[in-house]
Amino acid sequence: MDHSHAGHQHAHSHGHHHAIDMKQVNNAFIIGIILNLLFVVIEAIVGFNVGSLSLLSDAGHNLADVASLGMSLFAFRLAKVKSNEKFTYGYKKTTVLVALLNAAVLFLSIGAISYEAVRRLFNPEPLPGKVISLVALIGIFINAITALLFLKSKDRDLNIKSAFLHLMADAVVSAGLVIGGIVIYFTGFYWIDPALSLLIGAIILISTWQLLKNSLRLSLDAVPEGISLRHVQAVINKVHGVRDFHHIHIWAISTTENALTAHVLVAKDSDMNTVERIKQEIKHELFHLNIQHATLEIETENAQCEESHPQEKV
Repeated sequence: MDHSHAGHQHAHSHGHHHAIDMKQVNNAFIIGIILNLLFVVIEAIVGFNVGSLSLLSDAGHNLADVASLGMSLFAFRLAKVKSNEKFTYGYKKTTVLVALLNAAVLFLSIGAISYEAVRRLFNPEPLPGKVISLVALIGIFINAITALLFLKSKDRDLNIKSAFLHLMADAVVSAGLVIGGIVIYFTGFYWIDPALSLLIGAIILISTWQLLKNSLRLSLDAVPEGISLRHVQAVINKVHGVRDFHHIHIWAISTTENALTAHVLVAKDSDMNTVERIKQEIKHELFHLNIQHATLEIETENAQCEESHPQEKV
């Protein structure tokens, strides 16, 4: 069985398409974590002192995003850790476990926020709208500045794109809090604060559900998001010299790397050069489908494995 990594073969020919400035990305994550963590502390302290549930909810939301940034940075760092005798894939899949833990903690925080928000809706408390708006305004600048750090590389990696979108969403939420604070200041409608808190909770719930769903999918070795098994099958079928294939499996090694194994059937008179060309062409195509690690077992028509059967349909 041949086991080589498609990514290695593309290091030179396609490096310019997928190159990421790792130092710049690393610095962006660190700066983003520090700035957002400082803002979480400020927002939580002010929210607690003035009794603003919307500020406390947003602080929880931002803290979750700090954790998300941390996990992304963790994933990049883990990618450099070599595999060993016990962990032949390395420690890359710990990012999936951390994502599951993060989702569980978020669900608990949503429950606590929602309970308190409903209580406040029926018993509104006086709040300084001006203070809420000023703190939220700081949030807009911090989230926007941090998002810009990821702008250059956002289309080259799913983790980076996720971080960029999270930060932009946080800026929008902060803008909503600014407007809410202004309305409270001029109208005295204190119920707006818990209402905004419930809205933020709903936003967190949507993103958390996606996080939980994707984490569970990856934990169960499901086909990763963004990859279509039917499309992969069609691509393999189109490679000249492929007669059939079976036992195809696609799974995630980490939140950023995917793998595939398959048995590929070729003509019985195929020589070594033909077999090698077929393997390289398949790996080339798979690499562009975000499958970096391909393991292919080549079988000839007169020497198929005993358990092989016609191409599996999905």
